[in-house]
Amino acid sequence: MKIESYSFGEIVINGKKFTNDVIIYPDRIEKWWRKQGHELNPEDITEIIKEKPDLLIIGTGANGCMKVKEETKKILKQNNIEFTSARTDEACRIFNGTRGKIIAALHLTC
Repeated sequence: MKIESYSFGEIVINGKKFTNDVIIYPDRIEKWWRKQGHELNPEDITEIIKEKPDLLIIGTGANGCMKVKEETKKILKQNNIEFTSARTDEACRIFNGTRGKIIAALHLTC
């Protein structure tokens, strides 16, 4: 998977445009709905944890408004999942420059 472009509210991955938040798995892309719009709660990453990625890249939005709750960080650590969070433009750069079993969870707006 390759992120071709990202701008506020829009991302292009492998030639397909998305206007909703997304999770990029190694073999698919899914729309992403969270319990709270600007919080990343453990319930929001259940499927990601099942996939056991080497790295989870979290895009926190164009302005970094989405916060990763401490409880969520703790659960990722308990499951031996490394993670990084950054504004979504930076998260896209990290995703494109990283190899291995990577999953990206990207908030596209705020």
